[in-house]
Amino acid sequence: MIRKVSLLLIGGLMGATAMSVIYSASMPAQAAGPSTYKELSIFGDVFERVRAQYVTPPDDEKLVENAINGMLSSLDPHSSFMNAKDANDMRTQTKGEFGGLGIEVTMENELVKVISPMDDTPAARAGILAGDFISEIDGTPVRGLKLEQAVEKMRGAVKTPIKLTIIRQGADKPLDITVVRDVIAVRAVKSRVEGDNVGYLRVISFTEKTYDDLEKAIKKIKADVPADKLKGYVLDLRLNPGGLLDQAINVSDAFLERGEVVSTRGRNPDETRRFNATAGDLTDGKPVIVLVNGGSASASEIVAGALQDLRRATVVGTRSFGKGSVQTIIPLGEAGALRLTTALYYTPSGKSIQGTGIEPDIKVEQPLPPELQGRVTTEGESSLSGHIKGQSETDEGSGSSAYVPPEAKDDIQLNYALDLLRGVKTDPSFPPNPDKAVVNKQ
Repeated sequence: MIRKVSLLLIGGLMGATAMSVIYSASMPAQAAGPSTYKELSIFGDVFERVRAQYVTPPDDEKLVENAINGMLSSLDPHSSFMNAKDANDMRTQTKGEFGGLGIEVTMENELVKVISPMDDTPAARAGILAGDFISEIDGTPVRGLKLEQAVEKMRGAVKTPIKLTIIRQGADKPLDITVVRDVIAVRAVKSRVEGDNVGYLRVISFTEKTYDDLEKAIKKIKADVPADKLKGYVLDLRLNPGGLLDQAINVSDAFLERGEVVSTRGRNPDETRRFNATAGDLTDGKPVIVLVNGGSASASEIVAGALQDLRRATVVGTRSFGKGSVQTIIPLGEAGALRLTTALYYTPSGKSIQGTGIEPDIKVEQPLPPELQGRVTTEGESSLSGHIKGQSETDEGSGSSAYVPPEAKDDIQLNYALDLLRGVKTDPSFPPNPDKAVVNKQ
């Protein structure tokens, strides 16, 4: 997992480090040899011994599920079996909307603290305020629960009610507030105008809504800032754990007129697939700076790698996570789904970032505040046990600190990018020369 400081959205929309391609059916398997079936016979014998003789009666379903996951985890850290619940959560995650309340939360003093209610959501309409503490959920105390457990209790079907007991500063007693769950559409892209002349685009994750959200955000920035005044865009991919391959391709394409975005190469040569940009740069060729750090993984690395290799953008920050593999989601009916690593992806230059990550054009460190020093560690794909060894991986490995300050004024990486776009700072890497694009000649 990528260690980072983050918020959870009620409804369970969780980022995943695995970048997934979803297929509707599984690929045919090759027949196994006699020795394989002999080993499976041994597994059956062990399974029956455990069922019959273990000191306490085991759960058959969990035994099988754990055996499957043991097999998959021996392959690499990103292949796994998802039971029906996990598969449904994954579908919710990639869809980008869920049945919930619409609040951002964290855990503080063993209570769920509301960071902020999202605009025009059930929580906001019911009167939930930022700073509220949730002490009970439908009469069940929150103390003793993990944040994920509390989130699970607040999820539910659309149009169903939930009673929250709220401790609010200034109130003389706890408040009971009933909220009716509704469909919550989570924005995959947040945007704003920095100062009065730079468009800021933060891609949070790559869900089915990401490209549409990005397109709307760019249109709004262009409407708010005259073209002759707009200096360019900052595309912030920090703390972005990845998501859907097609959305990574679409987001890259939003800034490109032509060129190969990414290629994927599987077990057999005939499985190689190449994805190219189409004409139409949504930003009208304005300068672009991409921000990355150790929390930028998978799909976000595809975007950063494409814009860097094609010399469309300058990458600023620290080395990315280095996850260069593609997972296929194979439905298994009511049993759930199989997430299986089936390919590696390559940037336009033909480079695999597996275990190495995206090296920024301009390295800018973001120091940790004193209270977080020693608590936020540097992690990358290369540090994961059992990861697939990258073709260019070295002892240096991948990853870097995955910290972003909550306040823009303290964000050294962002302010460096703004200074470049406004001409306050200069660097040979900015703006990049498109005539020197690094592309794969094969």
